[in-house]
Amino acid sequence: QVQLVESGGGLVQAGGSLRLSCAASGRTFSRYAMGWFRQAPGKERKFVAAINWSGGNTYYADFAKGRFTISRDNAKNTVYLQMNSLEPEDTAVYYCAALPYGTIVEAPTTPEEYDYWGQGTQVKVSS
Repeated sequence: QVQLVESGGGLVQAGGSLRLSCAASGRTFSRYAMGWFRQAPGKERKFVAAINWSGGNTYYADFAKGRFTISRDNAKNTVYLQMNSLEPEDTAVYYCAALPYGTIVEAPTTPEEYDYWGQGTQVKVSS
């Protein structure tokens, strides 16, 4: 069983930045593919970014490219999502997800491929 705890959400003005963190349990975090997703009220959960085991391969949704950066610190069992130039459209609950022992090279970009989820952290961007 893997437990994920997100933090770092909050209220920010448009153009501002936030860094989300997701702390994972387990001694084999370095073998987890990790992803970030978001869900706005009344909408489906959408892919934001993903990172493979080593952090050498990253994947982004089109809206995240150039503004968001996913990274991980395997020594701290933590994955991060740095979000810059935030827009009101980025308002959502952000979830991290883990896929233990997925492929070493890639990381999934669809929610169905992940096994574990955090409770989410709210991000609200005011105009």
